[in-house]
Amino acid sequence: MHKFLIKINLMKIYPAKYLSGEINLPGDKSISHRAALFSAMAQGETRIENFASSADCASTLDCLKNLGVEIRRDNSTVFVKGTGKNGFQKPSRELDCGNSGTTVRLLAGILSGQSFESVLIGDESLSKRPMRRVIEPLTSMGAEFEAADSRLPLTVKGKKPLQAISYELPVASAQVKSCVLLAGLNAEGKTSVVNPKSKDRQPTSRNHTELMLKYLGANIEEKYVETGDGFVQEITIDGGSTLTAKDLLIPSDISSAAFFLVAATCLNGSELILRNVGLNPSRMGIIEVLKKFGADIEILNEREVCNENIGDLLVKGNGDFAPEAASNIISGEIIANLIDEIPILAIFGTRLENGLEIRNAAELRVKESDRISAVVENLRRMGANVEEFEDGLKVYRSNLKGAEIDSFGDHRIAMAFSVAALFAEGETTINGAECAAVSFPEFYDVLGEIVN
Repeated sequence: MHKFLIKINLMKIYPAKYLSGEINLPGDKSISHRAALFSAMAQGETRIENFASSADCASTLDCLKNLGVEIRRDNSTVFVKGTGKNGFQKPSRELDCGNSGTTVRLLAGILSGQSFESVLIGDESLSKRPMRRVIEPLTSMGAEFEAADSRLPLTVKGKKPLQAISYELPVASAQVKSCVLLAGLNAEGKTSVVNPKSKDRQPTSRNHTELMLKYLGANIEEKYVETGDGFVQEITIDGGSTLTAKDLLIPSDISSAAFFLVAATCLNGSELILRNVGLNPSRMGIIEVLKKFGADIEILNEREVCNENIGDLLVKGNGDFAPEAASNIISGEIIANLIDEIPILAIFGTRLENGLEIRNAAELRVKESDRISAVVENLRRMGANVEEFEDGLKVYRSNLKGAEIDSFGDHRIAMAFSVAALFAEGETTINGAECAAVSFPEFYDVLGEIVN
């Protein structure tokens, strides 16, 4: 078993030989948020199994309780007594979304269709993130907002009913799409969201919202319209829809799995099984990219649960896993489907003969940290040769050296560079390692169990 030296607010990590064993990861964060929010809008009680252990998802539960929703939690099982889509109560205090962009943006959509005023707040990081992308469509539906520079705190003055709209997303965003669709549940008529153009009939952003709303009984339709040089996807929800409670099982989080997939791939002799991982096609970008560069990943026991695909992943470290690929550039449509995995992919790029270039990822500048800048700075501290662009970065094949790493308070930066430390030369210190709890509180415990 690998030993980590843990001190207050930092962690020291040393090189590893290989990973081995089987692990069960926490529930998918994106799906857990939606399970809690949609169950609260449903009629009846929902049992949610394998609910994410992240601090972000706890923020969603706390906000719902403040809106009068009865919630019980027993470890990873959560029981939600739905109020129906119009049964929320005016909150007695501000709704604290913590560090969770998903919480604030999806709640903004729900609260826009209520008959009371509410205030959404967050931590220092979330308070810097832009909310204009949801304010604009919701305002056109009739809701009113107060927000200095379109940032938190955000006062939502709900209107009932809202006006149905057809909204064309400027860029692919599952959060904005979901926000508008949830507002559409309390609008008169049918509300549509048009996704950016794609080359084929595939979602250009995560489609967990559409799948779960259908599962709970919403009248929601999807169609693709050919434009000559591709397709646009139109998703329409009927404001007369009602949601009916159904028990939900949350798949294990593929974004959390990504750290272990890269670590096992890069450490020769590794053999690791990850159980019950979500395999939604809109989230498979990380597996597609890793396999493109020769990673040995096999999907086992694939099945469908609650409209979501899940399965087990077997990953093996096979030494020189990175033959010359047709292109070492990741850009375009696939970026939206692996936006959270880009920090760990940048680490992976240091192991590739021709390196890795990532473009069209400017959204990373406004995540929990400026992830492009954070990745570049920390890679350079570890001796990597890396270029920074406004919309991405290019990392060259580099032998990493242990260094003092700054997490910048960003969970994905902390975990990505913890993986980098496993195949770096010497000792690596992760400052602010505790921020991993935002999405994966058990990360270091799980890693310690499988590292040799």
